[in-house]
Amino acid sequence: MSDEFNNNEESEEIDNIIILNDENGEEVPFEFLDLIELDGEEYVVLLPVEEDEEEAEEVVILKLEDSDNEDEDQESYVSVDDEEILNKVFEMFKEKFKDEFNFVD
Repeated sequence: MSDEFNNNEESEEIDNIIILNDENGEEVPFEFLDLIELDGEEYVVLLPVEEDEEEAEEVVILKLEDSDNEDEDQESYVSVDDEEILNKVFEMFKEKFKDEFNFVD
């Protein structure tokens, strides 16, 4: 799910960076914006870290899944194909951060 928004805040240090691997195995940095719970599932809202911050940004919403291996304390992020879930999570995110971001349709 990608929706555009502009950050109202002046540039500030980004300290909530997570690195994910894309489909080509390349590392891609994202800024962690929020964790949203919906129907007993958790979803992360991420912002791709790009060099040109003047343009409108698109958020990425991924489902948080725990590892099946009990010995590992590892989480993984999986894409969400259900448009209804993506819209609900994004609406919850927009409501929570309506004073911090200018959301653009």
